Amino acid sequence: MAEQKNGANHAPVPRHGPNQGVYQKPKNLRGTVGRLMGYLGRYKLRLVLVAVCIFLNAACSVGGSYLMRPLINDYILPGNFPGLAKMLVLMGGIYLLGAGLSFTYARIMVRISQSTVAALRRDLFAKLQTLPLKYFDAHTHGELMSRFTNDIDNVSEAINNSFASLISSTATFLGTLAMMLYISPLLTCITFSVLALMLAAVRGIGGRSRKSFTAQQKAIGAVNGYIEEMTVGQKVIKVFNYESAAIEGFQERNEAYRQAATNAQSFAGAMMPVMGNLSYLNYAVTCMAGALLAIRSGDLGGLAAFLQYTRQVSQPVSQVSQQVNVLLGAVAGAERIFEVMEAEPEQDSGKVTLVRAKCLSGGCIEETNLETGAWAWKKTDGALIPVRGDVRFDHVVFSYDGSKTILNSISLYAEPGQKIALVGSTGAGKTTITNLINRFYELDAGIITYDGIDIRDIEKDSLRKSLGVVLQDTHLFSGTVADNIRYGRLDATDEEVEAAAKLANADDFIRHLPQGYATVLSGDGGCLSQGERQLLNIARAALSNPPVLILDEATSSIDTRTEKLIEKGMDQLMAGRTVFVIAHRLSTVRNSQAILVLEQGEIIERGGHDDLLDQKGRYYQLYTGQAELA
Repeated sequence: MAEQKNGANHAPVPRHGPNQGVYQKPKNLRGTVGRLMGYLGRYKLRLVLVAVCIFLNAACSVGGSYLMRPLINDYILPGNFPGLAKMLVLMGGIYLLGAGLSFTYARIMVRISQSTVAALRRDLFAKLQTLPLKYFDAHTHGELMSRFTNDIDNVSEAINNSFASLISSTATFLGTLAMMLYISPLLTCITFSVLALMLAAVRGIGGRSRKSFTAQQKAIGAVNGYIEEMTVGQKVIKVFNYESAAIEGFQERNEAYRQAATNAQSFAGAMMPVMGNLSYLNYAVTCMAGALLAIRSGDLGGLAAFLQYTRQVSQPVSQVSQQVNVLLGAVAGAERIFEVMEAEPEQDSGKVTLVRAKCLSGGCIEETNLETGAWAWKKTDGALIPVRGDVRFDHVVFSYDGSKTILNSISLYAEPGQKIALVGSTGAGKTTITNLINRFYELDAGIITYDGIDIRDIEKDSLRKSLGVVLQDTHLFSGTVADNIRYGRLDATDEEVEAAAKLANADDFIRHLPQGYATVLSGDGGCLSQGERQLLNIARAALSNPPVLILDEATSSIDTRTEKLIEKGMDQLMAGRTVFVIAHRLSTVRNSQAILVLEQGEIIERGGHDDLLDQKGRYYQLYTGQAELA
């Protein structure tokens, strides 16, 4: 697909610009949290149980600390050792119960977390399948992959730990505050004057930390995208000796990530020392004031309990401060996930569908058996039109980005059964024409009809089901050879798969593989030659048995000997079908009923092979080697 989008997104090196992979900080904190809560809301009963466990655990923690007051005043000071033993057993039981409750809600939150992120991954992947190709043109693979890895992991960590910790810390803080006010309002005011400094520190450091972690996420997205593209493009890198430049490009992005991560972790690391020192200061001030009050009141147990609460009241604040970065990272990650989910899906207003029908001179009757009959278009009024493969462009104008026109008022037609060849320089618009037939992109102006029907009125799935496409770049999936051919028609039998392979002359090399059709391919079929991979691609198209066939430089990766081997099979595949052929080897299009020569988005010549040679124009120059077909 040489000229698609003017070369964007397909070359592994020049894709990266100064703004590539840029993420924005969360713009809608409340909305993002609300959507996350919508996912968590699916587990209401479990969350209620978690909340009950958290509040009971907080009560155990607060209540256990208060027992210090009667323990000292009523048992230790009077020397009541039997009562002391019972009180210690009670205290131990309370703390043991708290530990059990903590373990219980932690296990439940793990299950909720994993179920939630599994649902997020499922919805995100499903959304990707609905997006148009232009969305993938504008986003690198690594950038999209980071949504499934870094961002999902951040959300998982927040739900698994931070969510419960936030509730627990809040409950513990409120319970501790209530008990402190009960024991001594004066000491509480002294303690919270120092806590005010701690909260100011959390706010100041947390604000800077938020910006730093957002920058870190942006930087790691750029690094991931670069690594992914450089890995995929290793062959190109080595061919053009680009290793040094690739390393330099990675070092720039890696250094940017290092600086962003250093800043983020510096602020995160500063949080605990600051909070710890302020906590010690708070404890010392409370000790001095409390000692004076205890001497006057004689409530030594109350002082001990209050000092315990002084330690305890700063812990929730410290825990919240620890989770701030995790929560902010999760919100930023969730927002990027939801940005993909909110992206405009591929629009399809088509109502005409593809059905099986039996067509006679008197008309067509729809067939319920998909294995019999011929293909027909079913209109909204129930009328059936036989699929003939008549494709026409009427003054079509198209641009990928809205600024540079790729096709300029193109008009052409392909009658049923005709073989139409598209030739011309790279960027002339050949592949764009086939992309528009598939409705991968929408027209700026003009109309394309298929058997007299505007393709915008045809349901996209039905339209694409009627088209067989053999691309220049073959993509094989992880699975067996048979599974890869079966992508042409998922319900095909093994016999039909083998018949399609024979038609493409792929059967012979397949049977020489270790397990034949059951041979498992991985790494995009790296164990096969480029020609063998293309043969499987052709077999895939043969299996789909479409009325219209598009060959986008389908034999460009096959040597001349292999090309001759499949020529007979290709002729059988093309027989009776409308065929669009894009080819660099002009010898492969000599038998086309019409050859269209494109330059800069316009058709400058059209006609048969002999007619175009007689004109001694651009096609003559290309065929005789006087001009390059780049």
